[in-house]
Amino acid sequence: MIKNLILNIRACLGRAQVRFIGLKRDLYWIPFDVLLPLLGVSTFIFIYKSLKMPPITYTFVILGGSMISYWLNILWSMASQLYWERMTGNLPLFFIAPCSINSILIGMAVGGIYATSVRALSIILLGIIFFKIPIYWQGLPQAILAFLLTLISLYGLGMMLSSIFLLSGREAWHLSNLLQEPIYLFSGFFFPIKTLGFWVASLASLIPASLGLDSLRQSLIPESKPFAFLSFEIEITILCILSIIYIYMSFILVKKIEKIARREGRLITRWQ
Repeated sequence: MIKNLILNIRACLGRAQVRFIGLKRDLYWIPFDVLLPLLGVSTFIFIYKSLKMPPITYTFVILGGSMISYWLNILWSMASQLYWERMTGNLPLFFIAPCSINSILIGMAVGGIYATSVRALSIILLGIIFFKIPIYWQGLPQAILAFLLTLISLYGLGMMLSSIFLLSGREAWHLSNLLQEPIYLFSGFFFPIKTLGFWVASLASLIPASLGLDSLRQSLIPESKPFAFLSFEIEITILCILSIIYIYMSFILVKKIEKIARREGRLITRWQ
C-alpha cells in the first residue's frame, strides 16, 4: 500500500516536472504569452472606457482575461492531452506503466497550474500597473480560497474531459474548438453572469470558472456585489461540490478507459 502510494506520488511529480522544465526552456516565449493576451483584454477595457463605464468594469475584464489562460490550458493541455499522446504513440506507455493514470493526470494538472499561473498573474499585475484597476486587498484571503477551489474544480473537469476526448477519437479537436469561444460567453469572462438571467447563469455555473470569477470579483471588488449571481458563501459551497463530482467522475472514466485498453488491446473511439 505504501509502496504503491510512493510510486504514484513519484509518477505525479515526474509528469509535473516535464512542464516545470518546459517553462524554463521557453523563457523567451513568456513576453509573448503575456503581452499578446493582454492586447485582447485591453480591447474590452478601451470599449468600457469609451462608454464611460466605472473603473470596476476594468477589473472584471482583467480577472476574466487571467482566467481564460487556465481555461485554454485545460482544453489544450489537459482535456486533449491523452488524445495527442495516442496520436503520437505514447499512450500505450501510460497503460503499461505500474502507476495509475490518475497520478499522471494529476501531475499534468499540477504542472499546468504552475505554467499557466505565470501568464495569468502577469496579466493581473500588468493590468494593475497600466490601467490602475481598483483592488480591495483586504479581501485577498477570501479571493485566495475562491481561486484555489476554482482551480481544483477546473482541473478536475479537465481530468474528466481528458477521458471523454480520448474516447471521442478524432472529434476531440472539434470538441476543443466547441468548448472554447462559447465558454467565454457563458462563463462571464468579461461581464457578470448575472446579466445572462437566472436559468442561463445556473447552467453556466456547471463550469467552475463562472462561479470562481464571480466569487473573486466579490472578494476583490466590493462594489461588484450588486452584480453578483449568488452570495460568496453559496458559490464557495457549490465549487466544493463541483470539485468532488468532477474528480470522482474523472476516476470513474479513467477506470473505464483502462478496462477498454486491457480488454481490446487498443482504445476504441466509441462506448461499447
